[in-house]
Amino acid sequence: MARLAKTSSRHKIEPGVELIGDAEAVDSYSNMLSGVVKLTKSLSDGRQQIVGLQFAPDFLGRPFKVKSAINAEAVTAVSLCTFPRAAIERMMKESPELEHRLLKQTLNELDEAREWMVALGRKTAPEKVASFLLMIARNIDSSVGPAARSACFDLPLTRADISDFLGLTNETVSRQLTRLRMDGVIRIENNRHVTVDNVKRLEQRCGGATRNSPLNET
Repeated sequence: MARLAKTSSRHKIEPGVELIGDAEAVDSYSNMLSGVVKLTKSLSDGRQQIVGLQFAPDFLGRPFKVKSAINAEAVTAVSLCTFPRAAIERMMKESPELEHRLLKQTLNELDEAREWMVALGRKTAPEKVASFLLMIARNIDSSVGPAARSACFDLPLTRADISDFLGLTNETVSRQLTRLRMDGVIRIENNRHVTVDNVKRLEQRCGGATRNSPLNET
């Protein structure tokens, strides 16, 4: 791992910057140190669908893939530790520890993707919005574990992006956020800063267990 560190470089990415485009050649991979990245898939007519979010310490990219299968865009300020593709692929062959770590992340993402498919396909609008907020809280606020009582975070996505991600209209998302606020489940300041005084109450609105993050796939 020390040899791999010698090939790395640190980068600060501003919100709105595209990290890699769909079908673009892959020449490096990155470990996320902070921030949130939005993953989207484009259709031939220009429409896009958000297919996942990535958070620190996720690994951005798929080793041994020549081209990216998605678009990745920073939705907040993002810090990355980037490695050349050749160095990562060489170290994976030489280091069972690194290979195990990346395989574990891939399997976790598969489980999370399946759970999020259930959320999108079967949960009601109130349950979808609550599940989204809980997922953001658990990934952005590191203190939010199984025993956490409260959480505080900034929404990384716009209302339009949240609507796209959840398959709901902007009006429905706004209504559900207002409902959660009026019921005392959350507090919202400046339209983006969310406080959850009782995480258990938010969990109860989710309609079932929800993992930390959805559809992380690059």
